Amino acid sequence: MCLGIPMTVVEGDDFTALCGREGETRRVSMLLVGAQPVGTKVLVHIDSAVRVLDDAEAETIDNALAGVAAALAGESFDHLFADLVDREPQLPDFLIEKT
Repeated sequence: MCLGIPMTVVEGDDFTALCGREGETRRVSMLLVGAQPVGTKVLVHIDSAVRVLDDAEAETIDNALAGVAAALAGESFDHLFADLVDREPQLPDFLIEKT
């Protein structure tokens, strides 16, 4: 299974950017999203930025990744999914069957 992870553009040009996350940096292809200004969050999959993220979406993905890591370590993860506590998750509109 492959995952996309949020990273923040540190510096870049028209084709690549140095992106960082949690102290790690890597050179990422920007061909799919175009050049982005420093500070922009992008979803990185196999060293390619595949989508520009807003801060809220980047945080949601970060929390999900931290939740998976906590669950695998046998640690509590409910605080990372506060929006789901005391309710059933809802399908996105595009997955709901229209009758």
